[in-house]
Amino acid sequence: MALLNARAGAIQRNPNGNISEAVVAAFERRGIAAEAKLLHGSDLSAAAEAAVQQARAGKIDAIVVGGGDGTIGTVAAAAVDTKIPLGVLPLGTLNHFARDLGIPLDLEGAVAVIAAATCRAVDVADVNGRIFLNNSSIGVYPYMVLERDKRRRHDGLGKWPAMIWAALKVLWLFPLRRFRVRAARRAESCKTPCLFVGNNQYRLDLLGLGRRERLDGGELWLYIARQQTRLSLIWFTFRALMGLTNPKRDLICFSALNAEIGSRRKSLSVATDGEVNWMHPPLKYRSRPAALYVFTPAGQQVQDA
Repeated sequence: MALLNARAGAIQRNPNGNISEAVVAAFERRGIAAEAKLLHGSDLSAAAEAAVQQARAGKIDAIVVGGGDGTIGTVAAAAVDTKIPLGVLPLGTLNHFARDLGIPLDLEGAVAVIAAATCRAVDVADVNGRIFLNNSSIGVYPYMVLERDKRRRHDGLGKWPAMIWAALKVLWLFPLRRFRVRAARRAESCKTPCLFVGNNQYRLDLLGLGRRERLDGGELWLYIARQQTRLSLIWFTFRALMGLTNPKRDLICFSALNAEIGSRRKSLSVATDGEVNWMHPPLKYRSRPAALYVFTPAGQQVQDA
């Protein structure tokens, strides 16, 4: 069963192509019978739950999801702790999860990985019960996403022009928030424009910026920006894009199995894999090691399903 997000970046860039037929045909060429459903985002969660029930009943062997990181996270949430294999078709814009797994970004290559049936257990994380595969953040980024989506709805801007507009507005407003962080036998109060929680450790160097070498480390990594002014944040962002960050100077970084983030605010905008939701603090983060089974390229560590 392949669940495809009709709003995924690759699908939107090729509106005249029939992605459902292309997915089914790609599996058929490898001797696999597949059904593909083209869904809107609001229908993905229910479709994923239904697919899990079909897998448990022995009607399907695996669940395949096509879309960006938010789409994959939505479907993965239904498959967590079930040991039902999840196949990933990277049809989004950035495809961070697929890249970290080493999955080819073209349809034929991704289908070939699923057809090879090499399965691996990877970690997920959650915040107040909401699953995420890559990362979660509080502060600047959620505000940017909300403003970007507002510009797209009201002004009809494309995704990237809307994001540039949103970034300029958020930098002008410069939301600086105070949080109380408790994790790994430490408790501290911090004032920051951005607090980032990764599902395992992220690289900060130029060649590997934004990538993870492991998805099975069984830990959260917290990154708290030290910048206190608009100009210092802009300069930090520039150096980060160039891979020139100095973690000891620019960030407070540490790992933990669980973390709790408190705030005086009644609710906070929280991004998880690029999707923003409002949550009531304290925000309770936890790592869930080896909770998700995914098809990965041969040669990676294989776990018994």
